[in-house]
Amino acid sequence: MITKSMKLLIIEDDVNDCNNFINSAKSRKDVEIVGITDSDVEGLKYVKIKRPEGIVLDLELNNSISGNTDSLGFLKELKKLNLNYEPIVIVTTHINSKRIYDMLHKDGADIILYKNHPKYSADYVFNKFMSLREITPQRTIETLKEEIKDNKEKISDRIVKELDLIGIPAKMVGRKYIHDAIMYLIENKEENSNAIRHLSKVYKKSGSTITNGIENAIMHAWRKTAVDDLLEYYTARINPETGVPTPMELIYHYAEKIEREL
Repeated sequence: MITKSMKLLIIEDDVNDCNNFINSAKSRKDVEIVGITDSDVEGLKYVKIKRPEGIVLDLELNNSISGNTDSLGFLKELKKLNLNYEPIVIVTTHINSKRIYDMLHKDGADIILYKNHPKYSADYVFNKFMSLREITPQRTIETLKEEIKDNKEKISDRIVKELDLIGIPAKMVGRKYIHDAIMYLIENKEENSNAIRHLSKVYKKSGSTITNGIENAIMHAWRKTAVDDLLEYYTARINPETGVPTPMELIYHYAEKIEREL
């Protein structure tokens, strides 16, 4: 059972409607308004910062200080944020148009509520969020699991491709260490991560053994791979004393490159 209040963002330019939402939220324990704006552009900023579970989106923003006259593009821009969750979006409008409704649903609106309907009210909108919330969590969890799995496979495939390009053989144990170290750094970029220590725990080997394995894989590539290929496919720093990158230089280079390009 969900007991935590649902965080909602209100994108609405009608002052009376905004006040109705505020007053309704004050009388309830199941919703919390985390932001109110009359601009769909400002609304996108709120989404990134506040991460609301639900969004009330007024389709007509005639009084918006940003100058926008509608919020039709909001849903497409919302998708471009690449959030790791899907906020529930309820669109409110005075327009009664099947064509526009179809367009909104196609772009990701969960429900469209006609403001001139006799039942329309702030409480009515909030109750719709509660109904959707009851059926959303399990689907969202499963979706996130699939997204995480797909993303890991995507990153892994990219690492494999990069290591193939510089000629590190798949059979070398050092290549597995390099692959897992890059993956670990990408997945733990917000932390003070130590890839070698992590691999030592995973493989139950000393840090020096892990490092030696990586060094052997690098040395093999720089001895066997054509110089032109190395110059083309490895563009980061190379240790001037040894003529090859250190394990950390190579691992961090690919972690940053793959994260930047994915």
